[in-house]
Amino acid sequence: MSLPDAVLEVADRGSGEPVVLIQTALTADELLPLADQPGLRDRFRVIAYHRRGYGRSSPVEGPGSIERDALDCRRLLAALDVERAHVVGLSYSGAVALQLASSAPDLVHSLCLIEPPPVHTPSAGEFRAVIDQLIEDCRAHGPASALDRFLRLTVIGPDWRRDLERCLPGAAAQEERDAETFFATDLPALTSWRFGVDEAHLISQPTLYVGGTASGPWFAQVHELVLSWLPQAEDVMLEGANHTLALTHAPALAAALTSFLHRHPM
Repeated sequence: MSLPDAVLEVADRGSGEPVVLIQTALTADELLPLADQPGLRDRFRVIAYHRRGYGRSSPVEGPGSIERDALDCRRLLAALDVERAHVVGLSYSGAVALQLASSAPDLVHSLCLIEPPPVHTPSAGEFRAVIDQLIEDCRAHGPASALDRFLRLTVIGPDWRRDLERCLPGAAAQEERDAETFFATDLPALTSWRFGVDEAHLISQPTLYVGGTASGPWFAQVHELVLSWLPQAEDVMLEGANHTLALTHAPALAAALTSFLHRHPM
């Protein structure tokens, strides 16, 4: 789909009320297992796309920006003749979804946030220090080495390629292709994103927070923060899930999301 200054690769399937799945960072198709769940795909128009720098979308030009990613989503929906949508964001794209709901409230009918990044929590300093180290690792050793270190030590574990392929075939090779975008664009975009209680208070849409009980203290703080920012928010915690819940717990995630969507129709 052509935008004024970019082309975004889009999958637009099904019919019914539109649900847009904003691509997260690093694993371009991390929300694909959710999009393929029958309860979602058979009852809604599911729009999933690759952000700049991923898949066959245009490369990124200039520094990364959460605001630009939100604007890209807004322009994409306009190009698809979607006037109002349910919006889903995971991790990095949870930040994009928050920005979109705050800056374009008429476009966002409801909001589903799946563990947005901990950039405004009490542990934000620790998180930003990790990001700075990852960016430095990429500069010093290249994106492939930094990717291996990141996934081996902090997210999945030493068998990350095997574990990732079991959940999403082809994802390991895709991550290696797109790692440069993750380290050079997405991570700096997170550290430069300015969003707080004033912006959050512009969000009045029905909101669902979904997290995992095993995601650790950083995301426990995100959970608390989102519920304090958005008093209208409902929350569902998936037992035993961690930050990879969209891959490992897709049916449970889809059940929570579709139940929420049916309670808040357009």
